[in-house]
Amino acid sequence: MSVDPLIIIRDADFVYENTPIKIVANRNSPEIDLPGVKIGPFEKGKEYEVRFWIAQELKKSGIAHIREEEPLDVKMLNTIKWKEGIQAAKRVTALPEDFYPKLRRYLEELNEEAIKKPEKREIYEKTKKLADDITRTRVKKIVSLASSPRQTSQILGNLTKEERMLYDNLHEKISKWRLKILKTRGGSKT
Repeated sequence: MSVDPLIIIRDADFVYENTPIKIVANRNSPEIDLPGVKIGPFEKGKEYEVRFWIAQELKKSGIAHIREEEPLDVKMLNTIKWKEGIQAAKRVTALPEDFYPKLRRYLEELNEEAIKKPEKREIYEKTKKLADDITRTRVKKIVSLASSPRQTSQILGNLTKEERMLYDNLHEKISKWRLKILKTRGGSKT
């Protein structure tokens, strides 16, 4: 049964927004009472774990900054593009499970910077092209995998949730199409 890709992407974003991440307090701050959740108090320089959406708000307000172990940046995207380019046609590089939600937010952040500072527009455009190259290459490989017999879990294990959904949908449609095309009429007049 086909699943709407927008639902999978929306669900992945929801999960990512609620994933606990580490922040470091930029300043002291009293406890903050939000609907259904209390956060803080925060002491300058100390590390805390909060949900991503809360971290974003704390970052915007200057209370804290996000401490990422592997931040998504142009260097990481270049590495991914290079690795993807040297892989065989039906092999995909393993990506972090939250790659696409992070990528969307990274591009959004660069775009907001470019709006405020036009000199950053070129960086945004180059990064967007790099991200597009990566997704285009991976989609080509997924189409190739989906048009072949069912793949092993080892090969499919390198796909993100969003990519696995795309693979499953394409494989199902291509398999049904192939059966229909190759179906013999067998003397039936239907």
